Amino acid sequence: MEWIDWLLSPGSRQFVFDHDLFIPLLFTARVIFVTALEWMIPARKVPYRSIFFMDIVGATLVGYLLLPVALSVSERIVIRPRLLEFILALPTAAAFALYYVIGDFGAYWVHRFLHLRLFWRIHKWHHSPTHMYWLAGYRASLLQQVLFNLPWMIAFSVFGRAPWWMYWAVLTSHMLLNDWMHMNVAWRSNWLEWIVVTPRYHHIHHSENSAHANANFGVTFSIWDRLFGTYVDPDGLKTPMTFGIGEQVPLARLVAGV
Repeated sequence: MEWIDWLLSPGSRQFVFDHDLFIPLLFTARVIFVTALEWMIPARKVPYRSIFFMDIVGATLVGYLLLPVALSVSERIVIRPRLLEFILALPTAAAFALYYVIGDFGAYWVHRFLHLRLFWRIHKWHHSPTHMYWLAGYRASLLQQVLFNLPWMIAFSVFGRAPWWMYWAVLTSHMLLNDWMHMNVAWRSNWLEWIVVTPRYHHIHHSENSAHANANFGVTFSIWDRLFGTYVDPDGLKTPMTFGIGEQVPLARLVAGV
């Protein structure tokens, strides 16, 4: 079909990037396909009608207002390493894997840092949703975004000679990963949880139970929780979980992280 040929052509790709359409198109695809997946195999009942529109608005504002500011601040304070030549010469797939190992290790410790009492306010907005589904994960205060950007920016140094599309591939992978770990799906795989974070694994971290909120900090790989003693087995839970922070905080303070 002609329209499919156009979509796959270099000209259409150039059109999308020239008109800054990549992110809106990706977001639209996520709204359609991820929401459909949640409706087909839900883990819990979610009142989409009462929360979905506001979360769409909130995610848009975060993406176009908070995130650019946070990236600008992070760029000014990050310290990028000088890497050995053989690392810069790695094949793209190997560099991508190394990026995620380095970045995720740093993200694990930033995540634990934000759960310390002194810094909890920075992270509190992220834990405020009382229903877990894919859009619950967009909530990240300005300060949280600045701090979480740092390990990933350091890790991005491994792409010294990566093709032009690597930035967009990494950006897409982060968005889909964030959707995945917060997704409301009744899907499980015990063997997969030995390697990567799954929705039911991460939902424990969002539990209103403080003992659970200080566990399962992993963002991509579950190995860090197992290595550093913060792992809670989803199969060990005997009662249904509730979510949220158990208090009312002005939205402006949550968004600012203060």
